[in-house]
Amino acid sequence: MSYQVRSIRADEWPAARRLRLTALQDPVAHLAFLETYEQAMARPDAFWQERAVGAAEGATGRQQIIAEGPDGEWVGTLTVLIEEAGSTDWAGFPVERKQGHVVGVFVKADCRGIGLTEVLFAAGLDWAWAQGVERVRLIVHEENTRAQAFYRKIGFVPSGVIVPLSAASGEKELEFVLDSDTD
Repeated sequence: MSYQVRSIRADEWPAARRLRLTALQDPVAHLAFLETYEQAMARPDAFWQERAVGAAEGATGRQQIIAEGPDGEWVGTLTVLIEEAGSTDWAGFPVERKQGHVVGVFVKADCRGIGLTEVLFAAGLDWAWAQGVERVRLIVHEENTRAQAFYRKIGFVPSGVIVPLSAASGEKELEFVLDSDTD
């Protein structure tokens, strides 16, 4: 595989923005992301700059990992957020232990099935474990069976936690976890 997998640099916010917009145009984006293409397009450059700075190489609260092709094109990404014990997560649930939370997983369609997602996850997990987390988790839409199958394949298991997206829609997301002693 001739891809470089690495953390982003703060000045690479335009590339991070482009890849996020591409991800939001994927046919399953409505199941995978809690944001629409239109919402992301409306965000000012300052938002993207701040987002990149906070997730760049050397940051400790979150890290965005990308896969870069031999031509320099970014073809995949994931971000790991650190959630501290005693805090509350994005859905309002208490965080009981220091954990990583994988979000924003995306690989361009023409690069899927070649092992790139596994390599992205390995880099993200290595970073999370180095931050001293006890486990890594992710939240996946109940209907995103392709993603669920992949997460199971690399060792994540359902925790039993269900996150309702909205009372009106009735849609749910499922928490999958990987404990540090199983990696």
